[in-house]
Amino acid sequence: MTINEGRGTKDGYRMRLFLECAMGASGDMLMSALYDLLPDKNVFREKMERLSLPGVTFEYSTSTKCGISGTHISVKVGGVEEKSEDIHAESNESAPSHDAHSHDDGHSHTRLDEGHGDGSSEHSHDHDHSHDHEHDHEHDHDHGHSHGHSGRRLGYKEITDLIRSLDLPDNVQENALGVYKILGEAEAAVHGVPLNKIHFHEIGSLDAVADIVGCCLLMNLLNVTDVTASPVHVGSGSIRCEHGILPVPAPAAAEILKDVPIYGGKINGELCTPTGAALLKRFVRQFGEMPPMIVKKIGCGMGAKDFEAANCLRAFLSEDEASDGGSREMIYEISCNLDDMSPEAVGAVFGLLFENGALDVYTTPVMMKKNRHAVMLSCLCIEEKRDSLARLLLINTSTLGVRISSCRRYVMARSEETVSTMYGDIRIKRAHGFGAIKAKPEYDDVLKASKRFRVPFMTVYDAASRACTDK
Repeated sequence: MTINEGRGTKDGYRMRLFLECAMGASGDMLMSALYDLLPDKNVFREKMERLSLPGVTFEYSTSTKCGISGTHISVKVGGVEEKSEDIHAESNESAPSHDAHSHDDGHSHTRLDEGHGDGSSEHSHDHDHSHDHEHDHEHDHDHGHSHGHSGRRLGYKEITDLIRSLDLPDNVQENALGVYKILGEAEAAVHGVPLNKIHFHEIGSLDAVADIVGCCLLMNLLNVTDVTASPVHVGSGSIRCEHGILPVPAPAAAEILKDVPIYGGKINGELCTPTGAALLKRFVRQFGEMPPMIVKKIGCGMGAKDFEAANCLRAFLSEDEASDGGSREMIYEISCNLDDMSPEAVGAVFGLLFENGALDVYTTPVMMKKNRHAVMLSCLCIEEKRDSLARLLLINTSTLGVRISSCRRYVMARSEETVSTMYGDIRIKRAHGFGAIKAKPEYDDVLKASKRFRVPFMTVYDAASRACTDK
């Protein structure tokens, strides 16, 4: 996962973000929440306008739900703002009860297309009629939309070529393409066709591109380097699409949200859309409780629909002091207690864990039941290696279960150089970060030189250390 790789810090600080997805996530809600955090909002507006996305316009407004005030960004393509059509579970009728207004338009969804305002999904309109009713809005932005667009379809390559043609920073373009690939692959999996055979309605496609590019640009402008999020509320009930009535979460969103903690609830409606799910999958490093953080600002992205709970996505932004080259990472510790394996067998597992990507492996003396002396075997790993190393421990040790816990580590930036001594060239391992600087001769080089020149190990070690200090 790449999040704005290569960018530095802002005024000596690194920016961390926590997303509260208690009402799900959609592209426009996330974009609105991030926009709410910007100190200079005109910068984003101007950059988005200069992209000149075909027929795309943006409307920025303040919205209040359940007494909470936030921002709503409405994206329209040719004057059309895409909305979902939730279905009452009891009657299979379109659900107007909590929407700003109901629309019995017979909308047909194309499932890469994303909706706006509440975690809703985009759709095309294959109908010909006009709306002639009045709306009583609780907030000051327009929910209406017009009809009569052509229904032209765009291929996956056509959409990605459009993103590549936009004047964007490299990391923003890379992230935008990454998000759209997640969407496209989910659609291909759901429909059982190759990625290059997927086509999407033009209106919904351009709408989703605007959301995706906008969110990726905002991550860049905010200088976000670390993103975590709560478990995702997906809603419940059904939505109407061109394939018929589908359950919530929609198939594409459900596909994307594999391996992500999600939950349903009493709220009848689609809360997490495919675009929202894809953005979370691309940027969020870990889902769970809010980590300890000193919050500097809170952004609130409002949806268009009204529910009994405030329909918003909140973004909490914190600033950490820059680490001067170090990094903060989330890793996992996998442990098990062993009281019936020989030291040789445990040693063999050591090598196996390292060979399969463990960052570190170690044992700790413990006492187990019946006063047995034992060892606790532990290994550290990144998230991608967690499950495979847990299986490896279960297969190759006598344990009947393993424990997994997450932990945050501070890692100094490392480099290597070579110094010349009277005992030959010795590699020096350097590290810096978080205000600390360290240097240490490479053990293997020192040992080899001490044997070659038949001198004590520390004689070579001290010579290499002096050469390192003199540089």
